[in-house]
Amino acid sequence: MSDTPNSLINTITVGTTIKGDIVANGDFRMDGTLEGNITLTGKLVIGEHGIITGNVVCQNANVIGTINGNLSVKEFLTLYATSRVKGDIVANKLAIESGAYFTGSCHMLDELTD
Repeated sequence: MSDTPNSLINTITVGTTIKGDIVANGDFRMDGTLEGNITLTGKLVIGEHGIITGNVVCQNANVIGTINGNLSVKEFLTLYATSRVKGDIVANKLAIESGAYFTGSCHMLDELTD
């Protein structure tokens, strides 16, 4: 297994709380709590118990848990049935499962102009 930035997966587990901003290369799984912003070069997965109170910037994202803040996703964002999102979304592509909760505005990126 290589240690290139895209092969790294950072994980914050259930029961862990971080206060402050996170900047990381590669992918990230959040099952704990973050009180701050997160900026990634890869994919973000917010697990069922994961909570982020802050803004998110990443390449792709799967939200199963909770975000209280704005999301900027350069490629594909999926909001699963258990997700709770309070904030504005900017994404290239968006999928929302039945049962997902989202309140805020949504701006879809135009690959030709944005």
